[in-house]
Amino acid sequence: MYPMKKILPLVLLSSLIAFCQRDSSAIEELYTLPKQLKEISGIIYTQSSQLIWTLEDSGNANEIYALDNQGKLEKTITISQTDNVDWEDITKDSEENLYIGDFGNNANERKDLAIYKIAKDSLNNSSVMPSYKTSFAYPEQTDFPPKKTALFYDVESFFEYQNNFYLFTKNRSKGFDGTTFLYKVPNKAGNYQAQLLGEFKADGDYQNAAITSAAISPDGTKVVLLSHSQIWVFENFQSDNFFEGKVNAIPLGHFSQKEAICFKDSKTLLLADEKTKKIGGKVYEFHLN
Repeated sequence: MYPMKKILPLVLLSSLIAFCQRDSSAIEELYTLPKQLKEISGIIYTQSSQLIWTLEDSGNANEIYALDNQGKLEKTITISQTDNVDWEDITKDSEENLYIGDFGNNANERKDLAIYKIAKDSLNNSSVMPSYKTSFAYPEQTDFPPKKTALFYDVESFFEYQNNFYLFTKNRSKGFDGTTFLYKVPNKAGNYQAQLLGEFKADGDYQNAAITSAAISPDGTKVVLLSHSQIWVFENFQSDNFFEGKVNAIPLGHFSQKEAICFKDSKTLLLADEKTKKIGGKVYEFHLN
């Protein structure tokens, strides 16, 4: 039998080896979403309240929801005098005002694309009106809808950064090749033409490379795009054409209808998926190394 003095270092060494061999890139399930949130389409984390704000897409209520760190529904807020045509993402600015992206456009037919500002100070109310509405259009789109080979104008992903919105298109074209376009829209009330900044070609078929959400880190150094099975991390960009930075594709090793991603902090991502049959309807955590 080993003396106790020899056993203790062996136990510690074994634990250290096991820790180092853990898959640090694994996606970790945090909790199941409340039953009423079956079609979650966007999430954003607010540091001041330590809540996750979320919403659902077309066919659901014109409401946003706040969840605590256990997934408990803390607040439900009706966004009054505002229709949920196809709410596809939610984001925040540096002051933690919220923004709803009503720009889902599966058929590429819409001419009423909009983003709604929800003031931080109004988030304790049960019903609020948007502070203002930002309407926009894509100058490159001239047909409504375009040909099936040019269905580039659906969007499920955006974030706010330095008083501008950045939108990433979801390619629904026949002959899908992974191309997503980056557009810029000013964070102001009014009607604007979106500015095309760049394009990126994600590797994979539609199920694995169509972009469903996007986020920027709190320190502004990383941008992530999400699909059902992987993320792309952009870094070292010198302008707001984030696609000019270094990109790293990271398989999640987990396939589901992932529709939402945000940063909890500069190294931690939160993800959520829709519930389809018995799969999904959960919130996950992923650590960037």
